[in-house]
Amino acid sequence: MKLTLLCLLLTPWLLWGAEKSNILIMVADDLGFADLGCQGVQDVKTPHIDSIAKNGIRFTSGYVSAPVCSPSRAGLLTGRYQTRFGHELNPPGADRSPFGLPVTEKTAAHHFKEAGYITGHVGKWHLGNPHTTAFHPNARGFAESVWFPGQKKLPSLTFYRNGQQGKCEDRYVDEAIAREAAAFAVNHRNEPWFLYVAFLTPHQPVDTPPGAETPFAGIADKERRKFAAALTLLDGSVGTILKALRETGQEERTMIVFFSDNGAPPKNGSRNTPLRGGKDTTWEGGLRIPFVMQWKNVLPAGRVVDAPVITLDLLPTAFAAANIRVSGNARFDGVNLLPFLTGKAQEPPHAALFWRYGEQMAVRAGDWKLTRALDATVMKTGLFHLCEDPGEKHDLSAGQPEKLKALQKLWDDWSAANVPPLWTRESVEDEAKPAARKKKK
Repeated sequence: MKLTLLCLLLTPWLLWGAEKSNILIMVADDLGFADLGCQGVQDVKTPHIDSIAKNGIRFTSGYVSAPVCSPSRAGLLTGRYQTRFGHELNPPGADRSPFGLPVTEKTAAHHFKEAGYITGHVGKWHLGNPHTTAFHPNARGFAESVWFPGQKKLPSLTFYRNGQQGKCEDRYVDEAIAREAAAFAVNHRNEPWFLYVAFLTPHQPVDTPPGAETPFAGIADKERRKFAAALTLLDGSVGTILKALRETGQEERTMIVFFSDNGAPPKNGSRNTPLRGGKDTTWEGGLRIPFVMQWKNVLPAGRVVDAPVITLDLLPTAFAAANIRVSGNARFDGVNLLPFLTGKAQEPPHAALFWRYGEQMAVRAGDWKLTRALDATVMKTGLFHLCEDPGEKHDLSAGQPEKLKALQKLWDDWSAANVPPLWTRESVEDEAKPAARKKKK
């Protein structure tokens, strides 16, 4: 009896240490901090995404490493502050840009592929033009890639499977993404896999299929009504993937993560309440995002974690979950969260988190945050105590000069170890001009 009980207690730890668990990372596009049922939303239901929080952990101070799409994804897939290698800003032109994630950077997919995992990408890319060999997902470690350029309202959706164009008849792009992701998980159910699913919702334009808004006719605000329909479709798409895992017996051996790539912008109907600012700023509303994680039998169910964490942590955490040892010269800015999340470690994962985004910056140490960010068209700087003031309304700089000085020094020391941005909007526009190309010749 005692031996049986001991085995049951140790099973999660044995799985963590020995079995090659699957890793599923799902990313929404421009979803606000407030817009999940588990985050308090009242006018839209998100039962499938909420189930991840119910069966696992919800991070109330979960951050991305940048307030816009491309650098946020560059940080996620490398586990490093993207300012370390110059991917500080969005490459203008998105997937048409001649710039992208530097080819010198090793991605999560590279590491998992080397460890014998099947690696997959489905959905958005935004890390360099996939029509070029160097920036194609297949060249960045993904054995299988189904890239969707972004259409939402076409009779048939265009996608590129490993570079080959195709069309599907799904009514909505995220449902097509979910179908492809579910198929990947089913097809590879007998081998370990790493899957990166990048949804396109609720990024503008918020276009939905006919009839999708009907259940939300009572919402007067047109943008909010469209958003509610899109979020419902997104939640259903997450449910499609989770169902495929359950039906193939893979749910309990899969670490599942869902979050947004940055905070909500002003005009897509999503909300960052009670946070200040949004996408494209280093206020909390641009950086703090809905963030949930599930790994049954290892992570506690229903736990709420307020300690600051960042999406850079996902790679080291996934490597530990998959029992992968990366090469000794690999360097990550994130940390393995499992000891903290399972109670083996009591100290919060980070003493400080940092952001640099052009002229905007931020550093959070404990409950204190120093922010320099755009407020409409004006740059403002302030010192805030987030535990008491998550909306960054009350600047405490005048009364806390030593704290202000200490946080500024922390950020200065961190920033000095980064490099200048590899591109700006102007440099990309110049590259596109025929005269500039002729001059180079």
